Amino acid sequence: MNGTPVLPPLHQWTRGGTRIPVGGHEFFVRQDGPTGGAPVTLLHGFPTSSHDWAPVLPTLTAAGLRVTTLDFLGFGESDKPRRHAYSLLDQAALVEEVWRRTGTGRTALVAHDYGVSVGQELLARDPSRITRMAWLNGGLYPDLHRPVATQRLLHGPLGPLLAPLTTRRRFASALRGVLGRELCDADVGELWAAASRAGGHRRAPRLLRYIDERRRHAERWTAALEEYPGPVLFVWGPADPISGAHVLARIRTRMPRASVVELAGPPAVGHYPQLEDPSAVAAALRSFLAP
Repeated sequence: MNGTPVLPPLHQWTRGGTRIPVGGHEFFVRQDGPTGGAPVTLLHGFPTSSHDWAPVLPTLTAAGLRVTTLDFLGFGESDKPRRHAYSLLDQAALVEEVWRRTGTGRTALVAHDYGVSVGQELLARDPSRITRMAWLNGGLYPDLHRPVATQRLLHGPLGPLLAPLTTRRRFASALRGVLGRELCDADVGELWAAASRAGGHRRAPRLLRYIDERRRHAERWTAALEEYPGPVLFVWGPADPISGAHVLARIRTRMPRASVVELAGPPAVGHYPQLEDPSAVAAALRSFLAP
């Protein structure tokens, strides 16, 4: 996987943020762009971090947006407690606390993968708080979610035994299986650095309980998604085997008023649109979010 990196070094990304204490744990948070800019909050996916958004951030801040990014508990630069019962509901509460600490009122929300479930919970709690909503590939409809073999194994009873055996090479192999376009070795290394920091890869079995939470809250979260009255955008990679074209087909049926940017290529984009085609994603988000 050779090519030009799209991600800045992880250490540069983390230098631009801060760690804030919440509920006995510390969380990594960044704010970029003009202080008075229209607020936008970006929610990252599993198993990586807010660093995923680095390739699109300059376009958003140049458009005058005030962008908040954070690492969920168990991810990236945030704490990764060993025996914690990780919950999407708690992650949503973390986002709300970050908003309170940073003085963020109503905000646009952009979510990818794991973050889409946190976004749906936030919508279910208070849709009036969200000015507009953009979604990138994720399990918006739990019955359509198709976890890859590695996720199924880590989510199963052998997960706690298998997670410590995860290496950069195995991580790269699993990542390659969900991409439509290759990432260079340097970018894969940066993603692995965020996922594995402080033993984060060992937390995967606990973090993957989000699959069960999605099923438990499916009715409430689907209603929050489909009944949200504000502007909605989907920026989607159809080559994603987890939540690709088959999810987009339902989105178009259930939410015909929503705007859709399908990154069909060639080659078609897969599970990580913001990394596989950052220029197209940045342009779509800027057009949708900029005042």
